[in-house]
Amino acid sequence: MTGMTSLHEFCATRGDLAAPCRHCGAREFNVCQALDAAQQEKLFALALRLQVGKRCRLFSAGDPARYVYNLTEGTVCLSRSLPDGRRQILGFLLPGDFIGFEADETHRRDAEALTEAKLCRFERAAFDGFLEDNPDVALRLLRLASSDLAEAARHEVLLGRKTALERIATFLLDLRDRSGARHLRTQPLALPMTRGEIADYTGLTIETVSRVLGRLRSDKLIEVIGTSAVRLLDDGQLERLSGSA
Repeated sequence: MTGMTSLHEFCATRGDLAAPCRHCGAREFNVCQALDAAQQEKLFALALRLQVGKRCRLFSAGDPARYVYNLTEGTVCLSRSLPDGRRQILGFLLPGDFIGFEADETHRRDAEALTEAKLCRFERAAFDGFLEDNPDVALRLLRLASSDLAEAARHEVLLGRKTALERIATFLLDLRDRSGARHLRTQPLALPMTRGEIADYTGLTIETVSRVLGRLRSDKLIEVIGTSAVRLLDDGQLERLSGSA
């Protein structure tokens, strides 16, 4: 992708004591939630703190799955390439999400930072050893994985059963709800993804995404703020349009 930066250009050092786990804003939502002080210290010793730039590729499909990542700041996009050359975006990850935990030895998806982001990176072998010694953390990770499966099921409904208007309304409301649950600002709601990426996520064309956003704006249901934010003006009507009310 044009303008993509490489990961190593932004790497921090292992054991960055300027940002210990107890000050992590994402700890309430991520796999670290279950850690006591001793476990926290052990896991932190395994972590390499990364600060990555906008459009930095964390990994690509087919890369060896040597690392797993805990996203603490920023937004990351998960995607895959389809046989006809198109791209399908599978999800937009927020602080607290865990990335790259594969069942196989290679990654099946691409992961790209849409914004500047901060992550904790763990060598997979060392992280697996930590989980073996700390089954309560493994249980927490399993619960996060179950939540991801539920999100994937909702995405399938979005792609297969909803109209263009329903898809965009659902996308905005889901992003609002997930952002609010992570204590991120929802008014205005950040949209770090491009219109093309929204299209690749909702299974629409860029033109259709722009047309639907324009209709929502004309109907005074949203206020578009530049190219990277939107204000939701009528949540009730958006919920009805999404088919969830």
